[in-house]
Amino acid sequence: MKKRHLTLSASAAALALALTACSGSSDDGDSGDSGGKGAGATISHIHGVGIGPSDGKLYVATHEGVYTPDADGGPQLVGDRKDDFMGFTVAGKGRFLASGHPAPGRDAPANLGLIESTDSGVTWKDRSLVGEVDFHSLEYAHDTIYGYDSTNGLLRVSEDGERWEKRAELAALDLAVSPDDPDTVLATTESGLTRSTDGGKTFGSGTKPLMAFVSWPAADALYGVDPSGGLSLSADGGTSWRKAGTVPGGAPQALTAIDDRRLIAATQDGVYESKDGGKTFAKRLAVSSSGGH
Repeated sequence: MKKRHLTLSASAAALALALTACSGSSDDGDSGDSGGKGAGATISHIHGVGIGPSDGKLYVATHEGVYTPDADGGPQLVGDRKDDFMGFTVAGKGRFLASGHPAPGRDAPANLGLIESTDSGVTWKDRSLVGEVDFHSLEYAHDTIYGYDSTNGLLRVSEDGERWEKRAELAALDLAVSPDDPDTVLATTESGLTRSTDGGKTFGSGTKPLMAFVSWPAADALYGVDPSGGLSLSADGGTSWRKAGTVPGGAPQALTAIDDRRLIAATQDGVYESKDGGKTFAKRLAVSSSGGH
């Protein structure tokens, strides 16, 4: 029992550290050359992953821009913005939503608010809350945007990306929304997975197992990854879980389930893809351990 307690405490500490990461400033200077579009590019500190439905490409949102694999399998910068992209999510064909902070030296507010791309990340435009909010997690479901406002520690919800309703206050790392019910929202916290059944106006107490990231692509397929990379699957919306596999590379940085079998996960050493529900993974991009956060 003592060993289990120590393990759980270590996991909780790891999640608490993740919750406090990226305090809202990107003025820490150059954190190392990410390589841009040249040969030998590297990426680090991933904040979101997704597959573009219009082109089938992998997109990786990082501390220094959005990247996709080039013809040789190396990271290729999408567009020319090397901002710190947070809260990244794919919302439709060519449509990406994100938040974060401007690249060092770029004349822009410290918090980007909600930004949107309609050309798969090549260009971006400001949508709302510029200078006010850094969304660390964004989910698009039921024609609605759910965003965790890390600046103010609360959930915000918007149907048009411009007018936002403030909902519950909480300290969360990631969000997931039921594909069947817009009022069922999950949040990962250092006390466990918390649930709302009123659209995020209130949340219950945290429950185990402790999860760092969650993704809910189908009613009977809720995936969660713990702070050490253990992947679990729930067929009943998080009431019970079974071990699905282990994501390679250590501590997770992002998780997106494309459907009930296909997963994209980022860890400390790479971006991995599974097509069999987490039983096996193949590395899609390498990740450097260097760089600022």
